[in-house]
Amino acid sequence: MYDVIVIGGGLGYAAAIVLSKAGKKVALIEKNLEHLGGTCLHNGCIPSKNLLHRAKTLLELKEGFFDGEVSLNLKKLQNHISKIITSHTKAVKNQLLMAKVELIEDEGYVTDDGVLLKNQNKTLQAKYIIIADGSKPRIPEGIEYDGKRIITSKEALELKNAPKEITIYGSGAIGLEMASFFSVIGTKVNLLYRHSNISKKFPQIITEKLEEQLKNIGVNLMPNSEIKEAITEHSKVICNINGKEFSTDYLLVAAGRVPKTDIVQTDKIKIQKGIVTDEYFQTTMPNVYAVGDCNGKLMLAHAARAQALNVANQILGKKEKLILENIPKFIYTLPLSYANIGTKGVKEAEFPINYLGIAGSLYGDELGIVKIYADEENFITGADILAPNAEELIGIFSSALAAEVDIDTLKKAVFPHPTYSEAIDRALRRFR
Repeated sequence: MYDVIVIGGGLGYAAAIVLSKAGKKVALIEKNLEHLGGTCLHNGCIPSKNLLHRAKTLLELKEGFFDGEVSLNLKKLQNHISKIITSHTKAVKNQLLMAKVELIEDEGYVTDDGVLLKNQNKTLQAKYIIIADGSKPRIPEGIEYDGKRIITSKEALELKNAPKEITIYGSGAIGLEMASFFSVIGTKVNLLYRHSNISKKFPQIITEKLEEQLKNIGVNLMPNSEIKEAITEHSKVICNINGKEFSTDYLLVAAGRVPKTDIVQTDKIKIQKGIVTDEYFQTTMPNVYAVGDCNGKLMLAHAARAQALNVANQILGKKEKLILENIPKFIYTLPLSYANIGTKGVKEAEFPINYLGIAGSLYGDELGIVKIYADEENFITGADILAPNAEELIGIFSSALAAEVDIDTLKKAVFPHPTYSEAIDRALRRFR
């Protein structure tokens, strides 16, 4: 009998470590222990950010101030990334073992009777179960995914040679990041999306600036495009887009991800788009929790970790609501990235980065902007940032929201000069 069983070796492992260190008897079930760390580490944010960081350097080298030709050795970079992933995986495993978490390599399923180990054909019992099984790419109907020419982000992140042409279907985080990367390294990129703009979720001014940025680095934007069918024929992908035939070398399907729910083998746990939970990540089955992508609430690695730690605290008797709106989100587009946190509120102020003294120091920074939102009592409620390293700058607002800071209090902070963070100070001073 275990105190806690965690199913899934992604960011849910954080809960296993905390609980085991607190004296609980904990087991973590993962079907492939070489995949500890989950999708983010192996097939997502870690390899993608390594690729994008190098592409950003390449973009700056191509700006025109350096002599000589520069190019990215993708094969060499992929070997470097592989070593990083191996090292990080070992580090995760060591943390778990040092915390005395029992690691079980098998497929675990939640049943009426406990956790069924598929390969060992036995059922384990626990006082608490934490499901952290993640998500998988969504492949729209009509698209015949083969993993060779019609690919997902997993295969795209493993390419060792830059394709001559790639068509990306979808303008979410994966689509925008991969469009940026491939275009900068010299691939012809077609970005297809079903609506007139790349997003309905971003503020209009951010959407317009992101679209301009994508065009500036050579991405061919194809709005109002829906793929009805896509098949591979003779080393080409043939697509039916709005009734017209379209040919491309590769088709990267970036149409979002869907929660994994196969792990649930009991009617006691309700499933809709994902595993249904309440605001404390409790499923409809007592003492069974679902955290991360599998509950479909917020598909981000750091959100999964935050949820896992929140559940661990609950099991240890410290119940507190996690405000998902206050978890930062970002997209590593090039040259400027986009980050968002919180809600809009009733007041807003913005400041363009090209008004700063540092403006012009980095390629493309003239398109940057910071928008801050506040409520009637001038408490900060959220922010949108398009800037170099926006994913770092948004952390200031993550702290501000956690501390429930108002505009006047944050204005007391002195931001270093010359930096892009000064745009936060300037925007704060535009509130009336």
